Parts: sequence; C-alpha cells; structure tokens
Amino acid sequence: MSRNSLSRSARSARSAATAALVVASSLASLRGQTTANSRVPPGPSGTPVLVELFTSEGCSSCPPADALLARLQREQPVAAADIIGLEEHVDYWESLGWHDRFSSHQLTARQSQYTQVLHLDGNYTPQMVVDGTDQFVGNDSAHALSAIARAARAPKLVLSVAPLKPSPLKPLDNDYVSAKVSIPSAASSARADLYAALVETKASTQVAGGENGGHTLNHVSVVRLMRKIGTSDQAVNWLAFSLPVPKDASIPNLRVVVFAQRADQGAVVGAASCASRPPADR
Repeated sequence: MSRNSLSRSARSARSAATAALVVASSLASLRGQTTANSRVPPGPSGTPVLVELFTSEGCSSCPPADALLARLQREQPVAAADIIGLEEHVDYWESLGWHDRFSSHQLTARQSQYTQVLHLDGNYTPQMVVDGTDQFVGNDSAHALSAIARAARAPKLVLSVAPLKPSPLKPLDNDYVSAKVSIPSAASSARADLYAALVETKASTQVAGGENGGHTLNHVSVVRLMRKIGTSDQAVNWLAFSLPVPKDASIPNLRVVVFAQRADQGAVVGAASCASRPPADR
C-alpha cells in the first residue's frame, strides 16, 4: 500500500459513501455495546489517546478516513478514552493535480519515521496511528476502536496545558500562540520528548482538481505546525513555549495539543490540549 505501488483503481476501490456506511455501522455497534452509565465523557476522567491520521486532499481514499477521525473526536465512543486527534497532511500527492494547502514535508518526514519504527514497506494514505504504536488503514473503524481501547488501558503521564496571556505590550498579537505545560509525574518516569502542535479545529476546502476534484472536503484538528518543545523532565515545573501562527489560519478555530513521546518517535505516553488563548481574550 505504498504511494509508489498503489494503482489508481486500488486507491479508489471503495467509494466514499460505502466507507462512510462502514464507519457509521461500527460506531453504532460500539455504542450499542456500551451503556450510558459506563461511558466516560471526554475530559479529565478519560485517559488521553492520541490518534494521528496521515491524509491528503489529493488522495481519493482519504475523505472516509477524515470523516472517521471527525466522528471519533465528536462522539468519543470508547469507554475510558479521551480521543485527541491530529490530522496530518502529507505532501507527496502534490503531483496529481491539486495542491493541498495544509500539506507539509515535515509531516511527511514524521510519517516516514513511523514507517521505519513500525517496520513498514513505505508511506501510504490514509494511515492512522494510535499512540505511536499501532498503525492501520485510516478508514478501518473496527481496528481504530480496538486500538484506542487498548491504548486507554496503558499507564500515561498526566499533562496539564494552559494558554498564556498575551504580552501587555502586544495584547492583540496574532503572530504567535503561547502556552505552558506541566508534567509533575515526569520526575519519576523515563524521559520522553515533548511535542506541541497548533491545530485548526475545523476547516473545509472546495477541491478543484486531482482525484477529489469537484468535492468539498471537511477537516478536523488539522495540524498547521508541529514542533519539539523540550523533554518531559523539563516540564516537572511549568514549561512555556510559543508557536507561530500561519497567515491563513482561522485564529478563532486554533487549539494547542501537547504530547509526550518516547525517543526516536516511540510510544506516546501522554497528551493534552487547550484553547489557543485564555477565555478572557476571546
């Protein structure tokens, strides 16, 4: 399923409508198995699970996977899990007639690192990765649900993330988002790398060319920027950081996701998110 070996017919074997029905059926089945009393709402009571989706607006198989990520975040169907999604747009579909405005070679490199760590033949889309340890085709809802359930049972570092107030000298500064993260429990744990992602919570694109030409694509939690900001031991006390805001970003829709990941892009051992600005500044 590498991008180099997939034929157009293989990429388009299942229509978006059929895949959407499969997603809906799997999620409905899970909800039927879980009573209202046993479900854990998203938030502090659920174990954060990071779900990364490598996708592209130039890939005809990707819209159903985008829709699955949106439903996982919106419905939070896995008991005891707080699903935190990252939609990461790769750049290797650019030659097929459509420029994905969210694509990034940095995110392609991140996917390539997973390809090495997880011993895969090559990059492909759509690809979903749960907590850095389990990967599968991004529209496989059954695999997604079981992987998230397993990840929710794993021990995690507890991250606290909060936005910082703008500087009094630049109270309306739209060039940067500043936040801070704290992991008190990291003092007694193995060190992990800390990453911060600036995400646009929702976006849509009218695609004019390529495999998805003529369609409107809807996105959630689109990664606009991702940076390594330090290590977990540096956040035993509050660690502050700033992220530049892309010029075309929708500022009211921005959030910050911070996650701790073992060295060499290993297992994700903690995650949290917050608004990009304190409530008083909205």
